[in-house]
Amino acid sequence: MAEPRWLGPQGDGWALPPGRAAGAQDGAEEADRDTDQEDADSGSDSGSRGNVGTALGRAVPDGNVLLPDIFHTDHLFFYERFSAYQDYILADCKASEVKQFIAEYLEKVLEPSGWQAVWRTDVFQVVVGVVDVDYSSLKAVVQLGDPFLCESRDSSFTLECMQELLELKQYQILLQELWVVYDESGEFDQTALAVEHVRFFYQWLWRTWDEEEEDEFDYFVRCVEPRLRLHYDILEHRVPSGLVADYQNLLSQCEELYGKFLNVRNSISTSDSEVENVSMVEGLKLYEKVEHLKQKLKVIENPQLRYVFGYQKYGSLQAKGLRTTDTKVIHVVPSTIAASQLQLLMRDKLSPECYGEDVQVQFHNDLLTAVSACYEGDKVIICPGHYIVDGVFCIADSVELEGYGMPDDIVIEKQGKGDNFFDCTGADVRISGLKLVQHDAVEGIINIHRGKTTLENCVLQCETTGITVRMSAELVMKNSDLYGAKGAGVEIYPGSTCTLVHNGIHHCKEGILIKSFLDEPYDVPKITMVKNVIHNNEGYGVVLVRPGPSEVKGASAQTTKGNTQPAQSGDETASVEEVGQEQQPECVTDELERYERAGTSGQTEGNCEIANELGATAAKKSKRHKKRLSELGITEADENFLSQDMFVSVEGNQFKWNGKGSFGTFVF
Repeated sequence: MAEPRWLGPQGDGWALPPGRAAGAQDGAEEADRDTDQEDADSGSDSGSRGNVGTALGRAVPDGNVLLPDIFHTDHLFFYERFSAYQDYILADCKASEVKQFIAEYLEKVLEPSGWQAVWRTDVFQVVVGVVDVDYSSLKAVVQLGDPFLCESRDSSFTLECMQELLELKQYQILLQELWVVYDESGEFDQTALAVEHVRFFYQWLWRTWDEEEEDEFDYFVRCVEPRLRLHYDILEHRVPSGLVADYQNLLSQCEELYGKFLNVRNSISTSDSEVENVSMVEGLKLYEKVEHLKQKLKVIENPQLRYVFGYQKYGSLQAKGLRTTDTKVIHVVPSTIAASQLQLLMRDKLSPECYGEDVQVQFHNDLLTAVSACYEGDKVIICPGHYIVDGVFCIADSVELEGYGMPDDIVIEKQGKGDNFFDCTGADVRISGLKLVQHDAVEGIINIHRGKTTLENCVLQCETTGITVRMSAELVMKNSDLYGAKGAGVEIYPGSTCTLVHNGIHHCKEGILIKSFLDEPYDVPKITMVKNVIHNNEGYGVVLVRPGPSEVKGASAQTTKGNTQPAQSGDETASVEEVGQEQQPECVTDELERYERAGTSGQTEGNCEIANELGATAAKKSKRHKKRLSELGITEADENFLSQDMFVSVEGNQFKWNGKGSFGTFVF
């Protein structure tokens, strides 16, 4: 019996190298049976001819009964693909060595002949037999199967037509275009997996410009790992749909521009004519655009940068405006309530003294229906109860949602997957007296795209991000409690306005994250923080994303007073490190922790330091950002950036027991 080969990852396990010598005669059959049994028990398959059966599943190709079943290999987990590329295929290869390393891997695991496959293109599928493999070109030498089995969009792909097509291709087909036909023996498991790894790599991980990456970097660490993680983050709905669309658009643009760049570069000769000089200038411009797009792609591929950098998302919600009758409606949920509660509701909320004689009242059993029925100026009154909602609240008009009772008695719980829970674009949206509980979301519990949203006396139990205040939007949050976010409790985008008064923000990854854009001109946000308690967050109380080390000093906010913070021991010093274009940015730890020292009165300058630092950053951002944009060919529109203060007022806030300290910066 031939010795099993070292073959790498399986669909359901791993094929380990055998612990016995090949060719042993005494007890060989018994050892074979033991090994086969162990493989069957562990779900592994070594890919040798002695295996008792396949460890892979089978799939019907697009439901076509004429074509044979194929191996089901596109369901592999992240760690299986990660280990395959890192340990067996790419290892520590450079970008220029990728094809060579893949060819060497295929030589070890791919059966050179004797297997069938379905050759798939956009217009047809046909069964072929593999008679040889050209490893260096990653192609298989094939011949048409007997009998001839083909499916196409029209009847033009006859046996003669396919034969001519193969002759034109010299009977060589790219491996990633082949799907291995299912075989129960297990003999071709490794072949099916190897072809799957090649196909997946060139479909999702490889970029046409990768060969021009600098060879001093580890290609797997630099390119493959972040792209693989992003792919699975998208599959598992951990990336917002807007960011996924941005990434796909950027990738398409980059591929198109890179193709144009290659055409221009290949057309340039060694002559010094005027035409050649013009082509060189055009090529340089295209190259700069490609590099710019590549950097944007790398930001999205990096999970840490995805978290700290903002992205533009334009809500498509359309406001209804006023009713044609000019009347306003109070919507009451639910439609069935106790008589005593109705009496109290009539007295407190529905009396003519509250809204006038011409206001109508409508009762709804479903909360989503009630909000969807609102026009400009309407109000939704929500009675005590636990409301399970499978959907998104899209509020495009100036609407008020008010809980009738205590927030803990009026719970709105999100059920089912989706990007958002509340999407707000109305000019004046008000939400009060509610407890919102988020599950299975990709983005925050409340996403304010534009307009003003006021939260008062609410409890927000988050899962991903808390509240996102996008560019040109405004948040006013008062007397509320926000906790549980795996991201930041409040994400503040450039150009937004955020007023936080007397809130608790706790048990999140970060309390408040002040985002930045990588290369887009913007205004600094306007932030007011008064008497908030930001505590028990995993990272920092407040995090600022900013370019480079501080260059401008002395800018300060308008109001900073009456701030308290628990004393900490030790003399912690600031540490700022600028990160180059090709380096991974680092979150700077303990940047302002030097002000956290014990004082005789217990009073420290925490809020003042934050205001000073962020005010200085507002000025510094302009200088460094303008230089970076100038290098990219982008002109800064706002010359008054230096005069803008980020913090309007910082007063009476408390920062307690945050894992990394009260304030940190993310330097890029």
